Amino acid sequence: MSEPSAERVSRAPRAPRAARRAGLPARTEPPPIDRDREALATARRIVELAADKKASEIVLLDVGSLTSIADYFVICSGGSERQLGAIADGITEGLAGQGTKPLGREGSAGSHWVLLDFGAVIVHVMATPERDYYQLERFWADAPTLLRVQ
Repeated sequence: MSEPSAERVSRAPRAPRAARRAGLPARTEPPPIDRDREALATARRIVELAADKKASEIVLLDVGSLTSIADYFVICSGGSERQLGAIADGITEGLAGQGTKPLGREGSAGSHWVLLDFGAVIVHVMATPERDYYQLERFWADAPTLLRVQ
């Protein structure tokens, strides 16, 4: 049996498995390099700000190749409602000092999940039971983990 030629094998690029499974729009081309650098710098700053507020299990995921909704996810946990609010507020205030404001904020410390939308970076600040239940890292398992802070 002969090997198929490269001409017959080549197909249009397909969305990664996680994006197809989730039904989310896949990115058809990579983000501009300057935008990607800026987004990564913002994501790393968010990790630092979360760590300053003693967030636990901080994870930075590169979801840019899997979906068009964001380039990076930062997921972190807090031990109490007060800490969840402090983490979210610390991130918002820290980035506001650099001229970056969130496009949106959903949830509250009382709901045990706060989502901060910075456009290219989405931050999930969650209580541990909710994080265990929703398992975002498992859902986005095809996304490369760029940073993990225990």
